[in-house]
Amino acid sequence: MPEPRFRHADEEKWHEVRAVEIEGRRACVREKWLEFTPRMLTLHAKWDPGMMIHKHGHQSDHILYVLEGEMNCGEVRCTKGMHITLEEGASFGPFVAGPEGVELFEVMMGDPRSWPADPEGFEALLASKNARKLPNPPIELPDWLEDTRSE
Repeated sequence: MPEPRFRHADEEKWHEVRAVEIEGRRACVREKWLEFTPRMLTLHAKWDPGMMIHKHGHQSDHILYVLEGEMNCGEVRCTKGMHITLEEGASFGPFVAGPEGVELFEVMMGDPRSWPADPEGFEALLASKNARKLPNPPIELPDWLEDTRSE
């Protein structure tokens, strides 16, 4: 019979998962993975001010909740308390963290890996912000999951 699992965020390490350079300043996304199984990923994320992530979708349903700060998801300004539901097959973004950054709680029900939706649009966004995408930081994924992030 399944049993509850308990993990405290203070006992988990931060994983840097994406990075950009904005006008000579490095900005990144860090995540604490609180549950990471083939059925579910739950995480606490912190984005540096101005951090950008391309428009994308996930290979599972995905929920985001803004805990602190703000970001834009496409044309929608998302502030503390905003809840975003992304059904599998849909895409959202691009994302741009606000001037204080953003802190999120996220849940993905199934394969959490993403796919790009508008690479050309992201390149234009980066150019407009005098930014460039940096190589993806190495991450320690579970043995059962292959890293398919594109550079």
